[in-house]
Amino acid sequence: MPIIKRGKIYWVDISAPDGTRIRRSTRTEEKTKAQEYHDKLKHELWQVAKLDKIPDRIFDDIVILALRDAENQSCFENKQIYARYWLSVFRGRIISKITGEDIANNLPTHSTAKKCKLSNATRNRYRAFIMRAFSLAVSSGWLNGMPHLSTQREPKVRVRWIEKEQARILIGALRLDWMKDVVSFALLTGARKGEIFSLKWENVNLSRRIAVVTAENAKSGKARPIPLNDEAVKIISGRSCESEYVFSVDGGIIKEISRADFANALKVSGIFDFRFHDLRHTWASWHVQNGTPLMTLKELGGWEKLEMVNKYAHLSTEHLSRFSGIVTFLAQDESGKENRPALSLVNY
Repeated sequence: MPIIKRGKIYWVDISAPDGTRIRRSTRTEEKTKAQEYHDKLKHELWQVAKLDKIPDRIFDDIVILALRDAENQSCFENKQIYARYWLSVFRGRIISKITGEDIANNLPTHSTAKKCKLSNATRNRYRAFIMRAFSLAVSSGWLNGMPHLSTQREPKVRVRWIEKEQARILIGALRLDWMKDVVSFALLTGARKGEIFSLKWENVNLSRRIAVVTAENAKSGKARPIPLNDEAVKIISGRSCESEYVFSVDGGIIKEISRADFANALKVSGIFDFRFHDLRHTWASWHVQNGTPLMTLKELGGWEKLEMVNKYAHLSTEHLSRFSGIVTFLAQDESGKENRPALSLVNY
């Protein structure tokens, strides 16, 4: 039977000319409208088979593409949140009929869970998900082109870091020993909080002085090695092996830092406007100030794009200082001989 009623909604159940079975909701309670939907779908399937027309795909299909594309990424849970939101807006819509204006008008402005206004950065993540879905649709031959939607303006990138002496004071002010280890390890390796807490003993090789962030725990979805220096090796060597996780408390996994201990240590140390993630910024800043090339830093920190590392470039002037002596004039006369004139301010 081509038209079936499930609850109050009618569904179509038809076979395409190539034998593919298609079952889809008509999203209507009226049988006449459901029949119109059925007839239109049958006609489109005939055009696809006989006239090589690009088949119409519904939004649900490209959301599945986007989720499959992101399933191995550490931010997959967030991608599922974006998927649920966009499905609530465009479920069942033909993708070729969705415009950039439609997407712009439906970008979320407030969090439904926390009832607070979303930042432009968060709105851009919702945008990135749906634009990735359309991009995958184009790659799959489901669309000839994709809608355009500009990104939301975001504040300038925040890079907050502290000096090494401040770091030593901060660690000394921490009350919990495991917090001292975690903060120290973050400063020594640049590892993200999630990468630290998910690190298992099976992924540490102290003889080779390396720890591996597995693909499922990496932000990029790609495994990467973390080189360990002497101090990082010493920290890991002092950790208990009673848990499968390197950083554990009484054999149990740590899921979050002690915010109270961290906040108190910052207050005692006189450090303000500083977050745990700024430990990673600090590690990167120290590297750049000591001459580590940005491409090398990119690999060490597991960033996907060089532009993510360029925010630290201003901290290094070594690549510029060697050119600073090219333009001189006060120390030479017209013949090129050194001549240092006595400058006078009388005529100024």
